[in-house]
Amino acid sequence: MSSMNRRDFAASCWATSLLASTAFSSQESPPSFVERVRSKSARGSSVVATVHPLATHAAIQILQRGGTAVDAIVAAATTLSVVDGHNSGIGGGCFLLIHTKEGEVLAIDGREKAPAAATHNMFLKDGKPDVRMSQTGPLACGVPGEIAALELAHRRVGKLPWSSLLESAIDAAERGYLIGSATARAIQDERETLRTFPDSASVLLHADGSPKVLGEKLIQPDLAETMRKIARGGSDWFYRGEFAKRASDFLLAAGGMIRQSDFAAYEAKLRTPLKTQYRGNTIYGFPPPSSGGIHIAQMLMMLERFPLKEWFSSRPQDFYHVLAEAMKLAFADRAYWLGDSDFAKVPKGLIEQAYVRSLADRIDIDRATLVPKQGLPPNAENELFPDRKHTTHLTAADADGNWVAMTATVNTTWGNKMIVPGTGVMLNNQMDDFSIAPGVPNAFGLIGADANRVEGGKRPLSSMSPTIVVGSDGKPRLTCGAAGGPKIINATLQIILHCLDLGKSIEDAIGSTRIHHQWTPDQILYEPTLEKGLVESLEQKGHRLKSLRTIAVAQGIERIDNELFASGDPRVDSAAAGIGL
Repeated sequence: MSSMNRRDFAASCWATSLLASTAFSSQESPPSFVERVRSKSARGSSVVATVHPLATHAAIQILQRGGTAVDAIVAAATTLSVVDGHNSGIGGGCFLLIHTKEGEVLAIDGREKAPAAATHNMFLKDGKPDVRMSQTGPLACGVPGEIAALELAHRRVGKLPWSSLLESAIDAAERGYLIGSATARAIQDERETLRTFPDSASVLLHADGSPKVLGEKLIQPDLAETMRKIARGGSDWFYRGEFAKRASDFLLAAGGMIRQSDFAAYEAKLRTPLKTQYRGNTIYGFPPPSSGGIHIAQMLMMLERFPLKEWFSSRPQDFYHVLAEAMKLAFADRAYWLGDSDFAKVPKGLIEQAYVRSLADRIDIDRATLVPKQGLPPNAENELFPDRKHTTHLTAADADGNWVAMTATVNTTWGNKMIVPGTGVMLNNQMDDFSIAPGVPNAFGLIGADANRVEGGKRPLSSMSPTIVVGSDGKPRLTCGAAGGPKIINATLQIILHCLDLGKSIEDAIGSTRIHHQWTPDQILYEPTLEKGLVESLEQKGHRLKSLRTIAVAQGIERIDNELFASGDPRVDSAAAGIGL
C-alpha cells in the first residue's frame, strides 16, 4: 500500500468510522486493512478500486475467501447499489469487460433496453420534444440490465456461490451506513424532484421533506429484502418473478410503458470486444451500444502519428491541441453513426486505418479546425458491426490473472427519481440517452441522429468505456474507465496516453489534468489545474475554452512485473485496496 499523506490519513480515519457503522457478516479483514481502505491507491497480488470504501471492502472480503475478480466485482457492484445509488445500481445497467486467466476477453452488455411499446415520438408533447419526460418519471426508464450482466459474468468466471456475493450489500442496506458527502449532495440537489415521488421521499428525505444529510445513518430495509431475494433467486426473481410484476404494475399505473413481458424478454449479451493496436499494445474496448470503444480506438489511431511524449515536455500546447482536435473529430462521428448495432448500421470502417488517417490529416497543428459534420467511412452501408457477430467505474484483478473493468449507471443523479414500492430499487432514466428528436441535446448536451433514435427493444447509445490494455507479453498491463457522461470517453483516453506515452503510473495518470471536447458545443472544457499559459496558447490557436471543476471520475489498475497497482480518483472520495503482498 502506498504511503499516505495527511489528507489520505484523515480520509482513512473517516472510512474507519464509516465501516464501523455497518456490522459486516464477516470479520476476515484485519484492522490495518480497515484503516487503509480509504487510500486512493494500493498494491498487491489482488487489487480493487471503486468509488466507495464499503464496496471496496466487500470486494476484498470476497478475494480473501478465494473468490475471483468477477466474484469481487459482483460484491462491489451490488454494495454500490446500496451506498452509491445516485450513480449506479440494480435498477440500471452496465458494461463488463473481462480478461480471463486463460487469455479470453469477454464483453458483457448489460445496457438497459427500451420497452417493446416504445416509439420514436414518445417524448413529443404537442409535436415538440419534451426532455422532462425522457429524464424524469415513468417513461424515462429502460428495462434494467445490471443483475443479468453480473449473473452472466459469474456463470462464466465466478467461483464462490452467487448467494454469498450479496452479503455485504444486504448488511449495508439492513443495518445502515453513514451518508457520505457525495450522496448527501445528490439528495440535496434533487430534493425537490424526489419530494414528488412518495417512495423515493420516504427513503431519502425526512418526514417534513427535508433531505437526509452527511453523517446520518441510512437504513433501507426494502432494498435489503430485495438483495436477499436476488441472492436466493438470482435473475429469475428479478426478471420473471416478483420484482418484474411490482415494477411493471407501478410504472404502468404511473403512465409508463414497461410490462412484465419486457422484463422477461431481457437478456445480457455477449458482444465481440473491439481489438486495436497502439504503440505495440493491444487495446480491448467495448463495441456498440458503447460509443467509447470505437472512439477511443479512433483517437488513439489518430494520435499515434504524433510525438506526444516529446510534445508534452517541450510543446505542451501542441499536445493538448492535437488531443482536442482528435476528440472533436471522433465526437462528430459519434453524433451521426453510433447506436445499438442490433438496430443501427454502425460502420466497421470507423476504425479502418485509411479512414482514421484521413481524419488525422484534417488536423492543422497551428490552428483549430472547423468540423461541420461527421466523416464518411468506407463501405458505410455494407460492412457493419454485427449484433453478436451520473455512472461509476469499478475494477478488480486477482492473483490468478483475471481482470475486470465494469462501468455501471442509472444515468443522471438518482435515475428517473422513482423507487419501486416495496423494493427499495431506484430506476434508471436511460431513455434520455436515445436521440429523442433530431438535434435535441440530452442531459449531457449530446445530440444524435437516426442511428440512436428510440425504438422498442433497442439499447440506447452509451459513453461507458471499460478498457483493458494487453502488453506485448500477452498479459494485461492496464485497465481503466470512468464516470461522467461523454467525458468518460476522453478521460479514459487520457489515462491511456499518460500511462503508455508519458510513462506515468496509474495513480499519477488518473490524477493528471484533463481536457474534454465533444464537438458540440465547439469548446474545450479544462480542469483549473491546466496552466494559464497553456490556456492562452490554445486560445491563440483558435480554441474556445471553459473551466470545469472536474472532468470525469476514474479508477484503474496496472501491472508492473508481477505486482498489481490499483488507483481511485483523487477528485472524489474513492477507495483502492490490495491483498497478498
